[in-house]
Amino acid sequence: THMAILLTETAADQVKKFMTENGVGEDSFLRIGVTSGGCSGLSYSLGFDNNFDDTKDTKYEHFGVNVVVDKKSSLYLDGTKVDWHHS
Repeated sequence: THMAILLTETAADQVKKFMTENGVGEDSFLRIGVTSGGCSGLSYSLGFDNNFDDTKDTKYEHFGVNVVVDKKSSLYLDGTKVDWHHS
């Protein structure tokens, strides 16, 4: 299958933990997007959403976390791996 975005198990665990701690509804998903940021190139956006549009969005599921990417962003995000690093 074609995978635009890969969420690692560690990242998925952190997302689930964040959702629980911050009262994010279970019907919400992680939306990852790209917006053109003028002279600085592309800006990446990461946030929780529960508005899914099957004409514009693609949904992936990794380790119990639903990840949604709009089709325009997926052109730029193809093959992206989202991981979690402790600071």
